[in-house]
Amino acid sequence: MPRYSRVFRRFLVSYLIILIIPSIAGYMSYQTAINVTESVSIENGVTQLQKSKELLERRMAEVEGFTRQLAINQDLSILMNENSSGDQSNVYGIWKMMKDVLTFGQTNDFLKNFFVYLSNYDVVLTPGSAYFRPEHYYESYHYLDMPLDEWKSSVLERTHRSEIMALRPYMDNKTETSVVTYMQSLPLDSFNGSSPAVAVVMIDQKMITDPLSGLTDRYGGWIHIADAEGHTVGLRGAEESQVASLATGKNFDEEKLSQFYEDDLVITIKSDTTGWVYRAGIPREALMESANQIKFITWIVTGIALFVGLIVGLLLSYRNSAPIIRMLGVMKEQFGPGQDDPALRNEFDFLHGNIAQMLTQHKRLESELHRQAPLVRDAFFKRLLAGEFQTRDEIIAAAVQSNAGLTGDVGYVGILQVNGYPLLDNVEVLNELNAARLILKQALIDSGSSVRMTDTSSDKIVFLFAFHDLEVATDIGKEEVTKTLERVSRLAFEEFRISVTVVLGGLFQTITEVSQSYEQAKGTLDVAVHHNRKEMTWFEDIRQESATYHYPLELELRLIGTVRAGEFEEARRILQSIVSQNTETRELSYEMKQQLAVEMKGTFLKLLDQKVFMEAECFEELKNRIIGIQATDPLETIQEELAGVMEALCEVVRSRKNDGHLRTIEQIKTYVHSSYADSALTLYRVAEQVERPEKYISQLFKEVTGENLSDYLENVRMEQASILLKQDALTVDEIAARVGYNSSHSFRRAFKRVTGVSPSVFRQSALDG
Repeated sequence: MPRYSRVFRRFLVSYLIILIIPSIAGYMSYQTAINVTESVSIENGVTQLQKSKELLERRMAEVEGFTRQLAINQDLSILMNENSSGDQSNVYGIWKMMKDVLTFGQTNDFLKNFFVYLSNYDVVLTPGSAYFRPEHYYESYHYLDMPLDEWKSSVLERTHRSEIMALRPYMDNKTETSVVTYMQSLPLDSFNGSSPAVAVVMIDQKMITDPLSGLTDRYGGWIHIADAEGHTVGLRGAEESQVASLATGKNFDEEKLSQFYEDDLVITIKSDTTGWVYRAGIPREALMESANQIKFITWIVTGIALFVGLIVGLLLSYRNSAPIIRMLGVMKEQFGPGQDDPALRNEFDFLHGNIAQMLTQHKRLESELHRQAPLVRDAFFKRLLAGEFQTRDEIIAAAVQSNAGLTGDVGYVGILQVNGYPLLDNVEVLNELNAARLILKQALIDSGSSVRMTDTSSDKIVFLFAFHDLEVATDIGKEEVTKTLERVSRLAFEEFRISVTVVLGGLFQTITEVSQSYEQAKGTLDVAVHHNRKEMTWFEDIRQESATYHYPLELELRLIGTVRAGEFEEARRILQSIVSQNTETRELSYEMKQQLAVEMKGTFLKLLDQKVFMEAECFEELKNRIIGIQATDPLETIQEELAGVMEALCEVVRSRKNDGHLRTIEQIKTYVHSSYADSALTLYRVAEQVERPEKYISQLFKEVTGENLSDYLENVRMEQASILLKQDALTVDEIAARVGYNSSHSFRRAFKRVTGVSPSVFRQSALDG
């Protein structure tokens, strides 16, 4: 072994090279994936911040639009232009104005908390009430760092033009929070001094930062929004001091879109519309979570792959080199010189030379085999007649190997016997028979028909006619065989005075039935010789007398099993086969016919002992019907009566199956209605509940109900969702969870597919109706 170790090493090195090349490509792909993942993560963060900025700006634009709608409100214009005289107030106008402003807060979260101050009436109008003295409003709603007088002078009594007050602490009806204040004087052309009215919107910091919460909730980072003067408008996930220190950092570039600063990715976007600066900080570790997972999995998989590849390489190197090493050893012993010969320095050249010599010898052997081919074909034909092959593939492989030239799977086997030689006891007789066989074989070959033949004894030739098609074999083929054999028999007698007896077996419909046709031909030959028939005899021309009937146990069991399965057509075919075997190919005695009838009646009485039939209403009727069959009746009459009994029994089985199917369907429906809210409800769970295979219940449900089980489950969920949507007690997301959906998006899509409208539109229509 050591002297051949370089063969092993060559195999191992080749496998290692094959292993290393994809590893290098995998490493390059890994690095690319890491870089792409990092850039995609940064891009996603920028995109998310950009979208949140656009959403926030749209909300602020809606707030500005709200003040413009107030400016053109006729009721407000009337109130602003009225002169208040003492305690006289336009109470109806103020009430109507309160009703008008009440609807604005329902369309935009930013308008939840606002008021309109009318200076002529010194009244504060809110969506919920009117305060005829601002001090009353100030008691519940005021800035924690702004006294009443300052609030009056800086907010109520000044002129504002789309003015935004930076984030300030605020008391919202006993609840401390921080708000950004938007102020607009009315009418819009108010510039100097006081204005008739002012609209003030207090926007909670949480509402400003909520559109950006995806960055903080997903990555655990922070967000900061500052106005054009640098005053904080919104802050989440960090302290004011942290943001201030960031702005003064030496390595921080405020104009750069994205940059890594300390352990955070800082994204900065400036609004061209408002001048606000949106800044988000995402921890590097959270940002690269996906990349780190890829890195971890890649290293684990690569390590395992290299280890397994090395083991496999060692095993394959040993497995592939071992035969070569053994071959080298054998060839060295048989052909080569001594063990230290320089020829072994290149093992493959050594093998090449010796294998070339072996191929030369093989060609000589192949030439000899061609000479022996007729004997091989004859041996194949004898094995085929003896039924030694088990499968059709085996026959075809042997036919190809022996070049037997079979032309089809359908045909006839026959025997041609030379007459007039009862005794084969001397050399002269054997020589004459040998000459007669040669004459007959040559005549068959010269006939032009596709025929294969062999000798089975000194006076017998077995021949085979094969065709490609069953219809051709039973019609044209049989006529061709008959004419060919009659012509050969006539030629042999007229020219050589050779008398022959020709018999043929039954039709074989597949090549595996050749031996059966041969056995039939041998039986036919015995009958033909016994009756001294001179004409050509076919197997179907003789009828065999039999002392016994044909009703084997396996056939009876097949008949019983088919009826128990409810397969009437198959059961009738088996019954027809039993009767045909005992009437067409056998001549039963009167006693045997009666015994067969009794056996068949016994089979059906055994069937009635089954529980499924004993519980049937027609049990007694069928039992009496079987008992009433007379064994003396013709087998055809008994067959018809038993076929009627079979049909009734199969109908009982089918009826029981249908009842069982309906019970199973009801059980499935009940379980679906009780478990539709479970998002993990699957076909497997349903199959487990009803104790049936998944494929079975899927097909059964489709056959019985006409719809797929998955569609039925979806419809049940949509019906329950429709009921909940009409009640207006739950949100769409909560309803989605209630009816078994993990994703509200999937629920909305399914609801629209089933009902044709979205859940929100359906709810609105139901509530309006």
